[in-house]
Amino acid sequence: MKCLSSTYMIRTLAMSVATHIKCRGGTYPRSSIQRLSVPDHKISWTVEYPEYNPPYYTAASIQGQPWADLEIGDPNFKPKWNSQDGTVNRESYMGPYKVVNDVPLNPVGRTGVQGRGVLGRWGPNHAADPIVTRWKRNETGDIQYDENNKPILQFVTIKRRDTDEWALPGGMVDPGEKVAATAVREFREEATSSLTMSENEKKAWQEKFQKFFERGDEVYRGYVDDPRNTDNAWMETVAYNFHDENDSVVGTLKLHAGDDAVGVQWLDITPNLNLYASHKDIVKEVVKRKIL
Repeated sequence: MKCLSSTYMIRTLAMSVATHIKCRGGTYPRSSIQRLSVPDHKISWTVEYPEYNPPYYTAASIQGQPWADLEIGDPNFKPKWNSQDGTVNRESYMGPYKVVNDVPLNPVGRTGVQGRGVLGRWGPNHAADPIVTRWKRNETGDIQYDENNKPILQFVTIKRRDTDEWALPGGMVDPGEKVAATAVREFREEATSSLTMSENEKKAWQEKFQKFFERGDEVYRGYVDDPRNTDNAWMETVAYNFHDENDSVVGTLKLHAGDDAVGVQWLDITPNLNLYASHKDIVKEVVKRKIL
């Protein structure tokens, strides 16, 4: 995988801080919990907000799960904040985060709800997102252009079962798993028909597929403005772009929705694109790199 320069990393991280929008206001996902209102000028923990007393919520569905943390205060839970804690990475791509009364604080600021919500980890919850792209082509195989004479870029998107929104086919990084491996695994599970192929089809396709996913470019690493974020648990991701220049690899696959998705398709990248969480901003970074 290719690495980003430090200048590019700083720019993308600054972009992420400005997108602290979808995790404020309204009802917390998969619950009846109403977030406490947080005005724009009071997001930062450095701003005084003495009346700030948001509701506490940790979903019962994640408690006791083998992939989830225990409650803070449990004598069996002794996390090593801001570090690699065994197989669990508790470091943030945003840099060191504050821990107050043994509880980590969202590095971007207040969200209107305390606890973990539906997230498994206190502090950063790491994910990986593959952006698989190709050029849009007509029936004769020629690249299509928009009204500004720019080539039209398409990407693979899945419709999330939980929110009914279009999103990147990403997922959570398993303990000890390399982030790049997560991106590839999630694309296979959520967006391809590899599980329904015959053994002969899988064998013929596997080598070409593996080589394709060795050529990814890292395009983003940082905070995600995810509606599941809370004051004490938040999403972060590393996003990789895998581009099929000649439409000869992923373009030959019959896209098939996986367990976590209810739909999958190639979608044109347009200015009015509306996607889950911060996925639109991540996709826009790919466009900047592919189309001058």
